[in-house]
Amino acid sequence: MRHSQALSCLLVILFLLVSSNASTLDDTCKSIGASKKDIGYDYCIKFFQANNESATADKRGLVVIGTKITRAEATNIRKRIDALKASVITDKKVSGRLSDCRVNYTAVQRWLEVAAKSIKSGNLQEVKTILTNVILGTDTCEEGFRELGVPSPLAAEDAEFSKDCSIALAITTML
Repeated sequence: MRHSQALSCLLVILFLLVSSNASTLDDTCKSIGASKKDIGYDYCIKFFQANNESATADKRGLVVIGTKITRAEATNIRKRIDALKASVITDKKVSGRLSDCRVNYTAVQRWLEVAAKSIKSGNLQEVKTILTNVILGTDTCEEGFRELGVPSPLAAEDAEFSKDCSIALAITTML
């Protein structure tokens, strides 16, 4: 009988831990949705669904996961830039701006790796600074196209990337 009681207690404890962390994601996304109307609860949940570990992560873990997801997005945006330059873009000025954006996204990948390590080590101020600069870097890419007076071929990707980085930044600010 004692063995089954111990097993029951262990299962209850595991359930509480998992449900507590699952509610961490839910509570965090509710908070972000309430404070950042441009992101919203549903978008936040969808963002974290890209990584199964987010369901059981604490807030620090969510920031690490968020930086991993956005780092992968930066890689995909660089690939899109390469594809645009190879097949679609013939205007040298637009091609030059795309090259600038590619350099930016290459740097972003490195910075997001540093941010993930910094959150693990507890250096929250560095993480906030990095994520803020990453978002500003994306704005710089878009500004280059505005200066040319042409629509950005990366507008949708840049906007989504900025929103995703804003999620990681918002959670870092909660810590």
